[in-house]
Amino acid sequence: MKNIIKAKFVQEMCDTTANMYRLGWDERNGGNVSMIIEDKDVEKYLKNRKVIRTIPMGFDASALKGKCVIVTGTGKYFKNVKTDPETNLGIIRIAANGTDAELLWGFKDGGKFTSELPAHLMSHIARLKVDPKNRVIMHCHPINILSMTFVHDLDEKAFTKTLWRTITECMVVFPDGLGVLPWMLCGTNEIGEATAEKMKDFRMVVWAQHGIYGAGRDLDETFGLIETAEKGAEIYLKIKPFEIKQEITDENLKEIAEWFKVAYKDGWVD
Repeated sequence: MKNIIKAKFVQEMCDTTANMYRLGWDERNGGNVSMIIEDKDVEKYLKNRKVIRTIPMGFDASALKGKCVIVTGTGKYFKNVKTDPETNLGIIRIAANGTDAELLWGFKDGGKFTSELPAHLMSHIARLKVDPKNRVIMHCHPINILSMTFVHDLDEKAFTKTLWRTITECMVVFPDGLGVLPWMLCGTNEIGEATAEKMKDFRMVVWAQHGIYGAGRDLDETFGLIETAEKGAEIYLKIKPFEIKQEITDENLKEIAEWFKVAYKDGWVD
């Protein structure tokens, strides 16, 4: 049997979480990442693997039953994932009853998945209906996006257009915009349900005064979505105190969309 630590999906989780920590997106044990793993990839490393233990999830994820997910652990620090992935990550399989997770690998210290796993699974279910290739849900606390929620209107169109106007790449990378939620208590099914509802229309959902949820086909794409929005928010906060003498106009946004062949939401560009 191959060494699972060397598996591409484990190494990618290690590299991505290390980058997220390096950028200040995931302080202490803040943030969480989950990725659905293809059966063929799991089989290479965990063929006929016995279930280590069964962990209740507190949510009915029957729509995902049988699927395997690699996920960060509760209370775990992203800075430690790369040096000890078997303690800080786990591979779970959604049990036949839909409400339990079968641990196949990881969490070797007796730990378990992030407390926000239900929110992740709800978003996975929502995104798979939009794009069957969406496999990643990423939650983190980018400093500038988080700061922006204190000083900017939380209207989704307004929030998105402010970012689109900061740098050309924002319209190119996320023409579908961002969903925005007001402050809600994290770790609850309520915020998970609200996020999943937004995920029907957006690949990124901002949690005011908390952080952001991103979805994508792989870790690089999802990381890049958040990274681009965060750059836009940084530019916005740096120029906000000054008089704006020129900016990307609605006509410019239309030019960008036409040139890069991306579709923005109806009515969002005048």
